[in-house]
Amino acid sequence: MLLVGNGRLITRHDEQPYLKDGCVAIRENLIVEVGTTSELKAKYPEASFLDAEGKLIMPGLINTHMHLYSTFARGMALKDAAPANFQEILERLWWRLDKKLTLEDVYYSALAPLIDCVKNGTTTIFDHHASPGAVKDSLFTIAKAAEEIGVRSCLCYEVSDRDGSEVADLGIRENVEFIKYCQQQNNPMLAGMFGLHASFTISDKTLTRCCAENSSLGTGFHIHTAEGMEDVNDSIKLYGKRVVERLADFGILGSNTIAVHCVHINEREIALLKESGTRVVHNPESNMGNAVGCAPVIKMFQEGVNLGLGTDGYTADMFESLKVANILHKHQLGNPGVGWVEAPAMLFANNTEIAGQYFQRPMGKLVPGAFADMIIVNYDPPTPMLPSNLDSHIIFGISGPLVDTTIINGQVVMWNRCLEGIDEERIKARSRELATRVWKDF
Repeated sequence: MLLVGNGRLITRHDEQPYLKDGCVAIRENLIVEVGTTSELKAKYPEASFLDAEGKLIMPGLINTHMHLYSTFARGMALKDAAPANFQEILERLWWRLDKKLTLEDVYYSALAPLIDCVKNGTTTIFDHHASPGAVKDSLFTIAKAAEEIGVRSCLCYEVSDRDGSEVADLGIRENVEFIKYCQQQNNPMLAGMFGLHASFTISDKTLTRCCAENSSLGTGFHIHTAEGMEDVNDSIKLYGKRVVERLADFGILGSNTIAVHCVHINEREIALLKESGTRVVHNPESNMGNAVGCAPVIKMFQEGVNLGLGTDGYTADMFESLKVANILHKHQLGNPGVGWVEAPAMLFANNTEIAGQYFQRPMGKLVPGAFADMIIVNYDPPTPMLPSNLDSHIIFGISGPLVDTTIINGQVVMWNRCLEGIDEERIKARSRELATRVWKDF
């Protein structure tokens, strides 16, 4: 048994949200009890003790939309003119990069950001993958990387017709085989979803097949939804309906489906998302960086849509995404009163609910019976920390590099900023070698 204590403990549990001198008792991969340090030390005298030294103890963070494969784009220079719109960003950068990836590229482009996740306190990710030149076994390759680094992961392959019917078929097969594998393994660290790229790159024929293949798997879809106006215009032109309406007609919406972005949706589409219980994931930094617009997050909250928070591969630091989600909607609406409630709710409450659809135990909160996923953050508050102001301290006082220790599934993955059993220097060196090859003639 392991006790993690002598720290300021944020539980994310309404009955006991904060303990000034808190402690968590872990047996194997689960939390068995939460209390004061003195209480649990007395109750479990034989347990090992990890001393937080007065730092902040809180649940590990969850990222509900990630692109690990985007790693090799970091620092890469495009030889073409700078993209002028979202379509050109896709065509000149992402759809050229993903075609070049081999399985070894997939492996190392996953290892590096998974390390960054651990270092920034993210313990669970929902990844959305593409590698048209190396589809088969790509999800299994990412799963191997996730296992080596120790990050809990829900993976999918984004099916698309943009690379032809053969690649689309391979993507469907990879999703099906990986989902079945996860269900057979019953591994608490690994899950699968059925990935789709976006409405504007998937024909009715392919969507029909995806729905048929997924019908017996009991899992939901993970799809970019109305991220740019290109998606909306394509759907209206070809199918006479908006994106969310098209997805609804195919039966893709539902409580175990993640509709990512939802930037360009109207009131009817918001109602469809609400009625179906579909989970929407907001990615504020990516939306701003791609200049696609600002999702109507406050409106969706008001209408009762369940919104989570992701990074879209833009960063591995969920604290960073939280900060931007807080200020973006203030700026967009000219209202400094919004964002305070919505941004923390997305990260700390709704991401927890989304993850609960795919993993066997609760996470995102420090309560008995939950997975032992937690972080220790080197934060000494300059003002009183109270149950009523925890989110304010986190938004204005904490960033990813302040994470000192990361525990996932009961295992200490990082201690004092050092990753356990991981040769980070070797991984980064090989990653640079592979990226250099990918960049050639780009």
